[in-house]
Amino acid sequence: MTHLAIFASGAGSNAENLIRYFKQHAHIRIGLVLSNCATAPVLQRAEKLGVPTCVFNKTDFYHSDAVLQKLREYRIDYIILAGFLWLVPENLLAAFPHRIINIHPALLPEYGGKGMYGMRVHRAVVANADKETGITIHRIDAEYDRGEILFQARCTVLPHDTPETVAAKVHELEYRYLPETIEKSVGI
Repeated sequence: MTHLAIFASGAGSNAENLIRYFKQHAHIRIGLVLSNCATAPVLQRAEKLGVPTCVFNKTDFYHSDAVLQKLREYRIDYIILAGFLWLVPENLLAAFPHRIINIHPALLPEYGGKGMYGMRVHRAVVANADKETGITIHRIDAEYDRGEILFQARCTVLPHDTPETVAAKVHELEYRYLPETIEKSVGI
């Protein structure tokens, strides 16, 4: 069995989608959901679906092995970043080489980097009158939104679209493609 941990900072709709998708999977389970925000709705979503949770702070994450120890305790094989906003520290990159996957709400390299997440991305896409946007699923490295691209999916941005309608289109792509891309990426 391959055990996944999901890191999320907010609402957790992608985390919930992944938990439901892999709930009865023959080879993959979501073993733990971690958040850097004690009030993040992702924690309640995970708990309702029977997945253990863990909250950590900056000291735990950047200046100790507390998070790494928790991942080892749950025998985690891969980490999925689903709306997680902090740069992953070296100790986790070293412990999970090529086994940390992120979903980004744009077609990288466009609209990537520190501070480019969520509605900020969708506002920029609309403000620049882009004709398309989409998602990028990629392995991470030591920089924001770099690393090997595993999959991209596109959607059209219409002249009357708002950041909110673009967000809805992007969420549909995320829900559809993230679970199957993870399945392929973990070698199942």
